[in-house]
Amino acid sequence: MGKIAVIGAGGWGIAVSNLLYQNGHEVALWEFYEDDCRKLVKTRERPDKLPGIKVSAAILICNDIREALTDAFGLVLVVPSHFLRSTMRLAAGSLSGRPSFIVNLAKGIENNTLNRMSEVLLQELPGSFHGQIACLSGPSHAEEVARKIPTTVVAAADDIKTSEKVQAAFANDYFRVYTSTDLIGVELGGSLKNVIAIAAGILDGLGLGDNTIGALLTRGLAEMVRLGRRMGADPITFSGLSGIGDLITTCTSEHSRNRYVGEQLGRGRKLDEILNSMSMVAEGVKTTKSAYDLARKYGVEMPITAEVHRILFENKDPKLALYDLMTRSPKPEVW
Repeated sequence: MGKIAVIGAGGWGIAVSNLLYQNGHEVALWEFYEDDCRKLVKTRERPDKLPGIKVSAAILICNDIREALTDAFGLVLVVPSHFLRSTMRLAAGSLSGRPSFIVNLAKGIENNTLNRMSEVLLQELPGSFHGQIACLSGPSHAEEVARKIPTTVVAAADDIKTSEKVQAAFANDYFRVYTSTDLIGVELGGSLKNVIAIAAGILDGLGLGDNTIGALLTRGLAEMVRLGRRMGADPITFSGLSGIGDLITTCTSEHSRNRYVGEQLGRGRKLDEILNSMSMVAEGVKTTKSAYDLARKYGVEMPITAEVHRILFENKDPKLALYDLMTRSPKPEVW
């Protein structure tokens, strides 16, 4: 056991910090905003992010990233995907020694560069750290993990030994961790399912039924597999926790921020209004841009993703988007 630095003190960061402390680790939790850090130190909770959960009194909460990283044998990144690059630029100069693992928990694909999160880390970290890069993904809402509701996830890294180190640090009797070396597939599954979750919310907002949701999940998974295969992922990965497991959970759960965004769109609200009313980040909105661009880059047909993109960024009526999907030219069911 040793010190683990958790970078990002939102709901997921708090849940993970408590879990790691309960597993016997010394934990330092870093919050970017000084005022939010002071408030969290004083109250040990963030009701707007994770109501009803206290940060363990033994966990160090700090605003100084050097203090968080000093002597840490593990680094856990829990910042929104669009802040990962800037956060790593802030952190890179403060890393001491050589951490056993650097694991990202954000689920997204960077806009413009179209980089997966591990690719961002490869670009921002010195080469000596590259073998320690991993991701942790799967159906794991912070609200449930924080309450010790049984959860299973997958730790992925190019080096299986790195995956196993993450597994050993996180696993306990309510948080089961599997390992994988398909880093591409696990990262894509965790990111792309958020796009489909927005679509699922739209269908609920329109008041549609189980048949429609079942079709969406199935054909949404087909799009994930199709793009993943073209990008070098193992298609079987999408049958696992970071694929269909996370897809089902995110598309059906009341805790899903992406599903909430879609549901509000289906009810007629505008995107800016919805996002401005939320205290947490819906990763799927930005990921939809990246997924749409990746589909075009790799020449992959992703009609659901394309229609979500048009609803979000071209103000297309959700009912018209659904009609256009349902009246596409007839095709065989292929993946």
